[in-house]
Amino acid sequence: MVPFAGWSLPLYYEQGHLQSHLHTRRRCSLFDVSHMLQIRVYGRDRIKFMESLVVGDIAELKPGQGTLTLLTNEKGGIEDDLIVTNTSEDHLYVVSNAGCADKDLAIMRGRASELQAAGSDVHLEVSDNALLALQGPSMAQVLQAGLSDDLAKLSFMSSITTTVFSVPGCRVTRCGYTGEDGVEISVPVGQAVELAEQLLGVPEVWPAGLAARDSLRLEAGLCLYGNDIDETTTPAEAGLMWTLGKRRRAAMDFPGAAIIMAQVKQKPKRKPLRCAHGRGRGWVANPHSPLCVSTSPGTVTSGCPSPSLGKNIAMGYVETSHSRTGTALTVEVRKKQHPALVTKMPFVPTQYYMAN
Repeated sequence: MVPFAGWSLPLYYEQGHLQSHLHTRRRCSLFDVSHMLQIRVYGRDRIKFMESLVVGDIAELKPGQGTLTLLTNEKGGIEDDLIVTNTSEDHLYVVSNAGCADKDLAIMRGRASELQAAGSDVHLEVSDNALLALQGPSMAQVLQAGLSDDLAKLSFMSSITTTVFSVPGCRVTRCGYTGEDGVEISVPVGQAVELAEQLLGVPEVWPAGLAARDSLRLEAGLCLYGNDIDETTTPAEAGLMWTLGKRRRAAMDFPGAAIIMAQVKQKPKRKPLRCAHGRGRGWVANPHSPLCVSTSPGTVTSGCPSPSLGKNIAMGYVETSHSRTGTALTVEVRKKQHPALVTKMPFVPTQYYMAN
């Protein structure tokens, strides 16, 4: 167990990190991610409120549809990455990172107060639900046994409220942080243990901890807030301009829009490397490890041995002119230089499910 953002979280279980990681890729694992902040946004001006904070086109979301978006500041920096869902009920459902929970809540409450003072109808409710993530290729088979709804109709980034293994009032969203087909289940806190025990009672399902979650997301080329992106990194610099809706780009009505869109025209001098992999197994890059291409310096932001590939992998930033796939570079680990190679993203192909 390790401390994280005021919580005590499991790093790994008895199977160990390596086997847990591989089991998730091959079968199915259950992650307790209840440390994530869950917020419901109510009121007729809830979309106006959300779009005043994030870069995504929330208005275009259909009922039950969600999107990954970025909460930005006036300098264009990323305060957090969020998943915002336009529920079929009367609210937006927002999930954000535990490490940013206090900051995000303060920003959102402050903005809500400003809009309320101007006559807008918006209010926030912090959910005390637990959050369980069931991830892996056999997820659908395991979960369908406890659902009356047809899981085959639920696409990636779609969400429904349903009963899960006799536990009513659960929000099931087809998403996750592993690159595999998976769901996150927001469950009433009083029945979270009951649901977790039922899922873990299926032999196919193993419990998994933070170590596997980190190596799985890195193989999938997914950013970790605080490592790969932060409040000093803009969407343009982070290679995340795909999160900006076309309408939002034209309107330039989100925090930091002028700075971000100017960077797009100028092209950032620094570009994210997703990804670099070691040609040997002799190094493990840690955040802040120097990353070099000839005389051009860069920085590793995430790195680990890849259980799926049997080699070391890393993400980081280098000058744009040295970010082309196939570029040879070196990574400094413990004052020794190790060869690496820029490769395509992601390291391991993602398996997100899209319904017909």
